[in-house]
Amino acid sequence: MNEKEHDQYIKRINELARKAKSVGLTDEELEERNELRKRYIQAFKNNLRNQLENIRFVDEDDKQ
Repeated sequence: MNEKEHDQYIKRINELARKAKSVGLTDEELEERNELRKRYIQAFKNNLRNQLENIRFVDEDDKQ
């Protein structure tokens, strides 16, 4: 997911959250919200996994 898609997901998730609090969501909107949340969480996990995989521990004897 690129940054633009990420921002669009967040924007839409927030729109649906506001609507859910005020007037409620239709069944279609509930499905959309759940799918967007799944995609967002998966992207978050992927980014975290990539960061963790790229961590290198370096001690004073390791001069790379």
